[in-house]
Amino acid sequence: MALGVHSEDSAGHAARRFDRSAGPEHAPRPSVPRWPEFPAGVIRILRSGNDNIPHRPEPGPASELDCLRRVFGAEVLAAAEARSHDVAVGADQVLITQGRIGEAAYLDCLAAHTGIEIEIFTETSRADCPLTDSQFVYAARHGILPLRRDGHLTFVVAPRGFTARRLCRLADMYPSALARIRLCSHADLDCFLMREAAAIFGQSAADALKREFPMLSAAPRAGRSAQRWWRRLAQTGLLATLMMLPPAFPAEVGGNLLAFWFLAFIGLRLIASATRPEIPAKRRRLSDDSLPVYTVIIALYREASSVVPLMRGLDAIDYPREKLDIIVVTELDDLATRAALARLGPMPHVRVLTAPPSGPRTKPKALNHALAFARGSFVAVFDAEDRPDPAQLRAALDAFRVAGPDVACAQARLCIANGTESWLSRTFAAEYAGQFDVFLPGLAALGAPLPLGGSSNHFRTSALRGVGGWDAYNVTEDADLGFRLARFGYRSTTFSSTTREEAPARFGGWLRQRTRWMKGWMQTWSVHMRAPVRLWREAGPAGFLTLNAIIGGNVLTALTFPVLVADLLGVLANRVTGSVHWAAITPITPLHLTAIAAGLISTVAIGLAGLARRGHLRRGWILALTPLYWGCLSIAAWRAVYQFLTDPYRWEKTEHGLSRNIDEPFAASRQRAAVRQRPPRRRLRDSA
Repeated sequence: MALGVHSEDSAGHAARRFDRSAGPEHAPRPSVPRWPEFPAGVIRILRSGNDNIPHRPEPGPASELDCLRRVFGAEVLAAAEARSHDVAVGADQVLITQGRIGEAAYLDCLAAHTGIEIEIFTETSRADCPLTDSQFVYAARHGILPLRRDGHLTFVVAPRGFTARRLCRLADMYPSALARIRLCSHADLDCFLMREAAAIFGQSAADALKREFPMLSAAPRAGRSAQRWWRRLAQTGLLATLMMLPPAFPAEVGGNLLAFWFLAFIGLRLIASATRPEIPAKRRRLSDDSLPVYTVIIALYREASSVVPLMRGLDAIDYPREKLDIIVVTELDDLATRAALARLGPMPHVRVLTAPPSGPRTKPKALNHALAFARGSFVAVFDAEDRPDPAQLRAALDAFRVAGPDVACAQARLCIANGTESWLSRTFAAEYAGQFDVFLPGLAALGAPLPLGGSSNHFRTSALRGVGGWDAYNVTEDADLGFRLARFGYRSTTFSSTTREEAPARFGGWLRQRTRWMKGWMQTWSVHMRAPVRLWREAGPAGFLTLNAIIGGNVLTALTFPVLVADLLGVLANRVTGSVHWAAITPITPLHLTAIAAGLISTVAIGLAGLARRGHLRRGWILALTPLYWGCLSIAAWRAVYQFLTDPYRWEKTEHGLSRNIDEPFAASRQRAAVRQRPPRRRLRDSA
């Protein structure tokens, strides 16, 4: 099975494309730390237990169960060993994931059986760890922490995969080495790391991209605040003031330039929408033992009401629990959401982390914090309101298998679940249908970078880490990441699996969300256009055109739509009254009329095509309100210009869980997925 490239291969691939030599700001990233020397054979046993390093299943009997012979009956242990063989993980992980025994209780039994001590970290501090600040992230990633005790180096290990089985064999092969190994639970290790190194993880989550690739980050650059303000003003000016070009230019020139940019935006959307991607042949379902560990990250803030339905949706995913690493990230002051998660009871495959308070309070910073702890070879991102197709993780793996190792991201399709609640949600549903079912698949088929959606992105973990993760200072981190991946030589693709999510049904919520999107697109455009020639060289002509026509075009068309409409109304008023009307900003030309008409027609056509593919063509009547919807987009765009200048990193949160008109099309498939799972999944309580 060829599901991806190793971390070393991904880093090399990225380095070949991205130009690190263009300036001192692109210094090489720190390399993976060299672990201190250990007795021959022992370091292999420790490292091979890491989920992110491909390794063969450990053959032979499940010796990790020997410590439980007096705890469970023979039938339970035999079933655990059989399940271990089926999914290619240790039998101890099977029992822990099933909830038959807690991790701490199992480690007590393992310690008593092997003689390996348990580290509880009560008298351990940062000074006992020889790792540098930059290396601490590797302890979280690999579940191994070196400590110095009484002048000797000791390795603290949080067992995963086949680590417990190998430790049992180590106890027989190298009994003298046991004094230099200690056991701990993942919860205790994570707690120690956050207690002693919270500032390190917080700085890494907020500033890793800024530190490694400052030219690719929207973070504030060095200089006085007044200088930064003027810099943002200059960046915004190219998008926001093109329609008010200096008097030195004839008015016709300015209006025609805007119309041509408008038409370029429309033309690329039509070309991509008319491009039909090749439908891959259906592939054989991967057996559970050949599946990699998959990390799912969800960043939550003030989402207490969404916790139970969210976890139910994730609980129905058709993927072995033993290989599912779910990380929920909350904020320090969000007690309600953390309490709602706690009321669900023990969930062995779910970890709840708290994002450090340093840096901006944004979703990408929370995602970066979770990425430091991710165990999986692949990472998926979902939002609080998401209801993914239960087969989505397997479908994403199939997409990676078909696409090849240079594909770093696979974007699932997003669909609005409350698409009949209001005129805004209906229009949102048509817009999403055109975007994710028609436009993005065609754009991927053309080989252009994808402005990713903020949810249901699936990444190769090594590639995601290699490009610096998410930009904590960009409020549309998804679109930015799609273009950054392209600059590092990676491709993105789409695949046919759907995640249903809730759209804002009221204007206030919609306006805050769309303002953030517009502001983030301004950030993305201004970051990547800092060096246009270099962008052309790294992303290619397709990437350069896509950034300017789609990201820049989305903002520019929203900003200029009122100007073009005012011109048209001004001309009409002149003809009716016979006098010069104040609204005629620039002389109207056939080009202006063509731009407006083409924009409306293309939006309706792409929306109808998307609705037709969804089987909702009867809802297409809402596209008659496209001019009104464009007017709302213009309000959001101008509001975004103001925020970009005054408060660029403000994250206006979208409220979820407000709709009571949610479609549930995956009920049958979720039931089938639950039947496939062995053992049966635990039902979540409705106490939240």
